Amino acid sequence: MNIFEPIKPAMRPRIGLYSLGHSHYWEQFDGLLDRLLGYNHFLAGRMETWGDVCNAGMIDGETAARQAVEKFNAANVDLIFCHAATYAMSASHIDIANRCHRPVVVLNLQPTAAMNYEQTTTGEWLAHCVGCCVPEIANAFNRSGIEFHLISGLLGLSETPAISLADENTAEHPEAIAAWDEIEQWVRAASVVRTLRNGRMGFLGHTYPGMLDMYSDFTMLTAKTGMHIEILEMCDLAKLAESVTDAECQSKLEQVHAMFVLSEDSPVDPLACKPRPEQLNAACRVAVAQEKLVREFDLDALTYYYRGKDGNEYEQLQEAFILGHSLLTAQGIPCSGEGDMKTAIAMKISDILGTGGSYSEIVAADYERGTIILGHDGPFHIAIADGKPILRGMGLYHGKWGTGVSVEATVNKGPVTLLNLTQTGDGKLRFIANQGEAIEAPILKIGNTMTHIKFDRGPTQMMNDWFALVPTHHGALSIGHNASQLEKIAALLEIDLHVVSK
Repeated sequence: MNIFEPIKPAMRPRIGLYSLGHSHYWEQFDGLLDRLLGYNHFLAGRMETWGDVCNAGMIDGETAARQAVEKFNAANVDLIFCHAATYAMSASHIDIANRCHRPVVVLNLQPTAAMNYEQTTTGEWLAHCVGCCVPEIANAFNRSGIEFHLISGLLGLSETPAISLADENTAEHPEAIAAWDEIEQWVRAASVVRTLRNGRMGFLGHTYPGMLDMYSDFTMLTAKTGMHIEILEMCDLAKLAESVTDAECQSKLEQVHAMFVLSEDSPVDPLACKPRPEQLNAACRVAVAQEKLVREFDLDALTYYYRGKDGNEYEQLQEAFILGHSLLTAQGIPCSGEGDMKTAIAMKISDILGTGGSYSEIVAADYERGTIILGHDGPFHIAIADGKPILRGMGLYHGKWGTGVSVEATVNKGPVTLLNLTQTGDGKLRFIANQGEAIEAPILKIGNTMTHIKFDRGPTQMMNDWFALVPTHHGALSIGHNASQLEKIAALLEIDLHVVSK
């Protein structure tokens, strides 16, 4: 449902790939090297769908491995796939992992589901004995202090090479589909990491006073994610707001009408009303300035909050924040309120994956339906909206200062994941993922985003298990069950992930 082009698209990852072989085999078995290189080129071609592949080809000795090191380091790859194409000695390629200092995924992908036992020759067998050297790789890597990950299964060719004596068309086999799902997740995880490490996080204003869980260790966040943190002042935004033209405001208003339904007065809450023209105009003017701020400082995400003396210029600006920041979130620049930078990172990760990432907290539990309601007063990610979000005028923000417009919406029904990034008492970062199902159920008409989520256990047990992991009270709500994908991202970032609800 995302109707806007991203301001800064996610970066394509750089993927290193090499296949393993034993140089003594090439003269002994005609066609074997070309056959294995064919598998290598197949892997590279499919991986190119999600990233830029730096392919070192066949590594069959230490000299070739050292050349691959130079090639991968020059390309600044994010992740390396080690393809066990046949038996190979671990000493012939261990230099790559030792000297590239990049995460390694070992591919144990057999070309055929079963060999042709009646006709298979030694050369044919060597094209299929890919699992033979994987225990040796695991042992050598472990003893060398090299962390690695493993994908086993089938290669997934769509046609059998002429040289083969067995059926190698395994594209539709469950073991091939599962393996390629894993490969895609690793490449997408590398995209997340590259985008974060080259990204710029804006911190505008300050954290909501007194919310101790949300105070962020800027040094820790930069060290673990690589994001540069650009500290912004309200005067930066105020200066840009002065430059906004009437034509720019009108263009932004057209965006608003494309993205939102403008509400009538709430039938139950006197604070939630039809947006007044002056509220909408003010919000659009600030929204233009907010986008200019993002472009001027080259931001990839933004967290914000301001509280000042009643009626001052900056307070009037912040009253209009939610609309503009929802528009920015829809354009690939996730924005989190109340100065919650950790949740802005969780939102950015979800956005890079194309799964949304809406700013959320617990609204309430519904013990009759067995759900926990998640939401906030914005920003909302339109990519996961169940229909057009509603824009409501607010006579008073909930627990804050000022008036303005707020977002009322619910996410698409079906599988969802809440991603939380927290910092624990030992100073370390921790991811927490809660998977559940968004269900159809009534929500309040008070200008907040709200969705009923049913988890694999009742609200009481769910909250007890969740809160024991000391989360921040906000998170990024996304569509799909994404824990498996998040495991790869957490591994690459070296941040622990705890999955509460499967």
